[in-house]
Amino acid sequence: MAITAQDVNRLRQETGAGMMDCKKALTEADGDFEKAKDILRKQGQKIASKRAENTTSEGKVLTHVSPDGKTGRIIGFACETEPVSNVADFQNLAMALMDNAVAAQPATKEELLALPQGDGRSLQDHITDLMGKIGEKLDVIAYEVVTAEQVVAYNHSNGKLGVLVGLNNTNGAEVVEVGKDIAMQIAAMKPVAIDKDGVDSSIVEREIEIGKDQARAEGKPEAMLEKIAMGKLQKFYKENTLLNQEFVKDSSLTIAQLLDKTSKGLTVSAFKRIAIG
Repeated sequence: MAITAQDVNRLRQETGAGMMDCKKALTEADGDFEKAKDILRKQGQKIASKRAENTTSEGKVLTHVSPDGKTGRIIGFACETEPVSNVADFQNLAMALMDNAVAAQPATKEELLALPQGDGRSLQDHITDLMGKIGEKLDVIAYEVVTAEQVVAYNHSNGKLGVLVGLNNTNGAEVVEVGKDIAMQIAAMKPVAIDKDGVDSSIVEREIEIGKDQARAEGKPEAMLEKIAMGKLQKFYKENTLLNQEFVKDSSLTIAQLLDKTSKGLTVSAFKRIAIG
């Protein structure tokens, strides 16, 4: 059957796909709109499969904190190139991901992507569809939830870095303000854990071995290697665990001291940092 411009435009309005893709799909489907939609969806699946190993170094990180300040959510939605990250369809889908996360409160990324949309299809299906339209790999690289007495969010100006930090009390506006400083500290200094007790044992073992190897290379006696390595481990804790880091705005204070100075007993109970690229 003859495919009219009106047919192509209707399919384009319903799917958001490009004009030529819509015409090709309608032609292949002999004018059947539902079959044409399936063809366009399969195109997205082909793109997803073909580009599965591609690097996603651009995109958008979104954060949201509940009105009561006790629950924060952060999502990293990535693509391959910067121009795509600025396309309205990409940004709208990023917002849809967060809107769904806030409304349905999924606990994991898998639960988020499985959420059904108005057409009965999942968020992952819609991401795959957009891959077919845009021609790039799109990926939710991370989805995290933080719950605490007070959650504070920070979004870096480039849109590709976000932080959630949870604090153990809500004692006034000063707590929120220091929470913002702590979130920016996390963004800049990339701590691996809140305190040394939170550092994974494999990281600790690796740092001890590195310390021993360095000391051995410097000609230190074998009997001293363990002691030297433990000294280097303490330095690692100071530089890489949040509460032991020097505050970037005032190096005379550690983060633990800054928090306690703000409100006695105030500390960080959780944090999440997501960066794209």
